[in-house]
Amino acid sequence: MTDRWYQKAVVYCADIDTFADSDGDGCGDIRGMIGRLDYLARLGVTCLWLNPIHPSPDRDDGYDVTDFYNVDPRFGNLGDFAELLHEAGNLGIKVIIDLVVNHTSDKHPWFQSARSSPDSPYRDWYVWSETEPADRKQGMVFPGEQDETWTYDRTAKLWYYHRFYKFQPDLNITNPAVREEIKKICAFWLQLGVAGFRMDAVPFIIEETRPGEPNATKDLEFLSDLRQWVQWRKGDAVLLAEANVEPDELSKFFGDGGGSNNRIHMLFDFMLNTRLILALAREDAEPIIDGLRDTPKLPQGGQWATFLRNHDEIDLSRLTTEQRAEVFAKFGPEPEMQLYGRGIRRRLAPMLNNDRRHIELAYALQFSLRGTPVLRYGEEIGMGEDLTQEGRHAIRTGMQWSQLPNGGFSAAKTGDLVRPVISGGDFGWEKVNVTVQRHNPQSLLSWFERMIRTLREAPEVGAGSCTHIDIPAPTSVLVHRADGETGTMVFVHNLGTEAATLDLSSLADEAEQPNDVLADQEYPELGKWDKVEVAGYGYRWIRLRRTA
Repeated sequence: MTDRWYQKAVVYCADIDTFADSDGDGCGDIRGMIGRLDYLARLGVTCLWLNPIHPSPDRDDGYDVTDFYNVDPRFGNLGDFAELLHEAGNLGIKVIIDLVVNHTSDKHPWFQSARSSPDSPYRDWYVWSETEPADRKQGMVFPGEQDETWTYDRTAKLWYYHRFYKFQPDLNITNPAVREEIKKICAFWLQLGVAGFRMDAVPFIIEETRPGEPNATKDLEFLSDLRQWVQWRKGDAVLLAEANVEPDELSKFFGDGGGSNNRIHMLFDFMLNTRLILALAREDAEPIIDGLRDTPKLPQGGQWATFLRNHDEIDLSRLTTEQRAEVFAKFGPEPEMQLYGRGIRRRLAPMLNNDRRHIELAYALQFSLRGTPVLRYGEEIGMGEDLTQEGRHAIRTGMQWSQLPNGGFSAAKTGDLVRPVISGGDFGWEKVNVTVQRHNPQSLLSWFERMIRTLREAPEVGAGSCTHIDIPAPTSVLVHRADGETGTMVFVHNLGTEAATLDLSSLADEAEQPNDVLADQEYPELGKWDKVEVAGYGYRWIRLRRTA
């Protein structure tokens, strides 16, 4: 039986170039990341997810790859990366990397060869059309930043397909040679020591794209094939996929009709994420209850990955127009806070007005729900966004380590930084940084450390069931439980500002020396469970019973 370590993991997402600069050139690097592994271990991180590490012209933050078998020279070399894997392993931290194989950079040698001649061995590695496709203006991922998905190449004298930017031509998944190359890429990095991959844009990877057919079929069997390949190469390797698809399609990404988990191990739960954001905006738990109720049943071994903020915009496309307007009004009222007409390009702390109680409540809620929690770098200290940066770069600023210049991210001149570090105001590095918070046991960072330690003592949260407890309560209050082989936890979260008293006496018979293992404040003894108090923006993680 393969160890499903990912079900009990705490995943931390970081960009190497904005995390820590070891040599003062203004760009974060692998050596800088190695120097901060102790910080991640103390925080409680068990899995480090690195955004693209490969050589790239960096026109799309590294997602335009020119070599899948190397690391970008700005970050270091393969020897440095091997050392990172070794040092992380010594601290019990697994490392996964972005697998970006929907497309390449147009500077990739494969594409340069493909466009150069119809006899190129790489010509069929990409998707071409001899005539202008009728669906040329359909299917854009970044509306407003791209206006077509087919571009004419004067050298090849053909149109090529690109689901994303025109400098990112799509690979042709129907070509067996492309499939074998993707598997070889996975094998290379697994052999080097990575624990798995976060697969970018999975629904687009498996599209069997043809000119004039905007609703391309998806070859889900490739995911079964890739899963088997990866599992044979490394038994406990994990595939974590980005697949923001319709709810009735989700289960197909986990496994085939036989009911087994033979495709993707984990999916980011975009559906629950949008419900969480809507619930926070309304201060009403009902959207979360709906999200838990509507979640497809997963095959054994399948797992959700929960998040509040990731490296992209908060994608609200799964909400109705009215719901999206509610969230925009609350969390992104200004046009510069919005992106692509569907999302918000802000971090959580400023969205919640830097209200410490509200921030704690939001993350206590996320980490208590079923699935594996994913945390974006800097969220643990309450970093803000820089809206002067373009697009998604607003939340991809330098990590704020100390009160040294540039927040301790880099010793380079400020003008030489790969991206500015936020300075001044409530979220500047002068006020918000790791060092200041490390010395304050009441800081947000210290709270995150306590919360994650508590989560690690409650394995039923990630690997067990998650059930809403339906009791008479204000609409702002969510009560749910997690049941697993190790016992049962009960969670009470109040999304509103008014305190509440709940009757949970139906749970009293199950209680065996119950106690609050994490709470926003000291509360009276639970007694008969008929008067369970919770403050405004309050939360209580209650150990109901332990069986192991």
